[in-house]
Amino acid sequence: MILVLGGTSDSIEICNLLNKYNLSYFVSVTTPYGEELARKCTDKVLLKKLTIEDMIDFIKQNNIEKIIDATHPYAVEVSSNAIKACEILKTKYIRFERESLINQINYDNKYLVETVEQACEVANKIGKNIFIGTGSKNLSIYKELIKNKNLVARVLPTSEVLLSCENLGFNADNIIAMKGPFTEELNESTYRQYNIDLVITKESGVAGGFLEKVNACKTLNIPVVIIKRKEMNYPNTIGTIEKLIDLV
Repeated sequence: MILVLGGTSDSIEICNLLNKYNLSYFVSVTTPYGEELARKCTDKVLLKKLTIEDMIDFIKQNNIEKIIDATHPYAVEVSSNAIKACEILKTKYIRFERESLINQINYDNKYLVETVEQACEVANKIGKNIFIGTGSKNLSIYKELIKNKNLVARVLPTSEVLLSCENLGFNADNIIAMKGPFTEELNESTYRQYNIDLVITKESGVAGGFLEKVNACKTLNIPVVIIKRKEMNYPNTIGTIEKLIDLV
């Protein structure tokens, strides 16, 4: 039995691969939206943020032989718990992560930072209409730390997410509720429509439309703040779906 740690589009692609080869697996997700996507692949979906104790118990109770960690690069706590649990129980751990795209960016007007807080520091110095393309998770931090600026957030169009945005003080003028990935042309149109003069994004992968966001900034000469991936020493990392099947 395999446990897929999901929540990304890559994890859905992995589930489709496992289905193709008739391999048995569970998928672990942390959001209702992630659960909805995962259930299109399998009924064996666990909606819960797993502690290391939870993970150890689940591995034992379900005879998990392999964990495929396809969580977001910023979900370092989940990955850390999975690595430790696998070490304790001698379970095989496989990290699936696409290659970083930072080196493919040919644009000088960019700011590379390590944290959301550092991104806010840059935003307080430049820009008035700031596009937040990092999702809804850290909007409370942006709202607290960025002073006297207009924040425009692009988030998933779910009632839960929209309510959380409204509770933070975002209104219809500050919320773009759309599901990506987005083309470069759509990003350009969005930046123009909202008079964006600074973009904040995470270093996501191809599936997250990272280069399309940055290239749109380059076309319009808008500075972009990129929150880099957390540095983590993952064991047994692969970056392509094709190589994954050889390991499972």
